[in-house]
Amino acid sequence: MIASGAYNYINVLETVADANWTRNSLISNNIANVDTPGYKRKDLAFENYLRDELSGGLSLDDEVAEAELDVLTGRTYTDYGTVSYRLDGNNVDIDTENAALAKNQIRYYTVLDSINQEFSRLKTVLKTGG
Repeated sequence: MIASGAYNYINVLETVADANWTRNSLISNNIANVDTPGYKRKDLAFENYLRDELSGGLSLDDEVAEAELDVLTGRTYTDYGTVSYRLDGNNVDIDTENAALAKNQIRYYTVLDSINQEFSRLKTVLKTGG
């Protein structure tokens, strides 16, 4: 995390990328345990925390500037812990996990691209003197 007000947007994007990385690990773990009896799929609750932090009625720039990044950690939870798709108690559906993994990877790479674009903008400003 960069400790300067000029990098608030990048810091928020970094937090989003970290959440996507965590979700990717959880989905990969779900896929690895698709045949483990009694295993329950895990996921990350993050988007609602982000939405709540960035929707206070101010402009998005003001919301990003005032965002408390410590709040944007997300929460790992067991998804449908009482539901099982199979007799062995496992509730992981491989097709759902593969789709979730693809979706999450697209989100992750989109966030990384946004971070790179922000640094390119800053680099351009520094080169032109502003």
